[in-house]
Amino acid sequence: MTQKNTKPATTEEILKNAFVAAVAVADPQIIVPQYLAKIFPVGQEPTGRCLVVGAGKASASMASALEAYAKIHWPQVKLEGVVLTRYGHSSPTSHIRIVEAGHPVPDQAGMDGAKEVLSLAKQLQTGDVLIALVSGGGSSLLTLPQEGISIDDIRKTTEALLRSGAPIEEMNVVRKHLSAILGGNLARAAIAHGARVEALLISDVTGDSPADIASGPCAADYSTYLDALNILEKYQLDAKAIPVSVLNHLKQGLAGDIPETLKDADLINAQVANHVIATAYKSLEAAAEYVRTQGYESLVLGDTITGEAQDVGSEQAALARNHLANGIEKPLALISGGECTVTIPIGLKGRGGRCSEFLLSLFAASEGFPNLAALAADTDGIDGSEKNAGAWFSAEIRKDSELKGLNPETFLAAHDCYGFFAELGALVETGPTLTNVNDFRIILLDK
Repeated sequence: MTQKNTKPATTEEILKNAFVAAVAVADPQIIVPQYLAKIFPVGQEPTGRCLVVGAGKASASMASALEAYAKIHWPQVKLEGVVLTRYGHSSPTSHIRIVEAGHPVPDQAGMDGAKEVLSLAKQLQTGDVLIALVSGGGSSLLTLPQEGISIDDIRKTTEALLRSGAPIEEMNVVRKHLSAILGGNLARAAIAHGARVEALLISDVTGDSPADIASGPCAADYSTYLDALNILEKYQLDAKAIPVSVLNHLKQGLAGDIPETLKDADLINAQVANHVIATAYKSLEAAAEYVRTQGYESLVLGDTITGEAQDVGSEQAALARNHLANGIEKPLALISGGECTVTIPIGLKGRGGRCSEFLLSLFAASEGFPNLAALAADTDGIDGSEKNAGAWFSAEIRKDSELKGLNPETFLAAHDCYGFFAELGALVETGPTLTNVNDFRIILLDK
């Protein structure tokens, strides 16, 4: 019997399959059951009331995975609760209600859902269990303002921070101190009456700290009101950009007139645990393992690469150029994660997101290197303002851009990275992946 020849994967297929591998290792349907079995071993299943709440782009999928697990392993446990996710990121459930709401700019649907989450948590008693399902995007979705602040005030503050170019970590410090749920306030409500809190977290932030993932609704917070005010000052966001109610609230907190976010001292004798069940680094390792099967050596640059997307694109182009100049013994893949930022000048709308902007900058800075191909995409399936996850390019795409007379610098100046790659049919389109472990970037260098 003769064997069929296996056709080698194309560059496009390798790039896209690496992204698929990165996303698959963070699939809630796989990882949530694994962790539930560890948290609640046989004989230690939840007793009393079992309330499931959560928020994030992956949280609805986490909820459906929990229900499927409970149906088999906890048949006597009655589940109830509500989970918030971004529009288009829902997943089927029977007992846990899914609310779709606005992200990254919060809306009324999110505020109403967040009110319900907090109200349910406040009803828990000793012996009850709160299971919180938290993933990236939860900060915006759990927008329940403190007293005296309106949803419109929060929306204006979020928009101002987005336009300022502030990294997500700094944005979340501000949002924690305006929220009745974030910054550990959800756990505070549950433990006030003796309930147990178990939070399952899918991380989309550098460092994977529970306090940073979706602004840590169940974690002790290290930041203060002073930190929040300093961030606004850093980006010159004054009363013209930030509502007076927000500024007044932060100043009252600084003066000690309003309680701080949850601190470690508040958790003494409390039953609160935060479990990080998926991270960006694990996804980068999965992609690295895949490309090695395709004959590439892999170099994981880390999951903490941040900065302006255009700057990071130029820096990684220089890194790739150095590797090629020094000579590589076999094909090499440079893999990285971390959340870049895009600062949009006033008067420009822009199209796309940080992944495709990084990629276009890399494309422009690597001119003259036909043996370089790359992909950058957000693991949640949505990159910025459009419906694509990101974009990719190869030597063939570069030739096509030259034939069409597309100047990458012109598109970069307009922050229209989406338009550039759309013209070339080089968008990565997955739809919502129902998980979220930050951005994924891969550069392939061939000999």
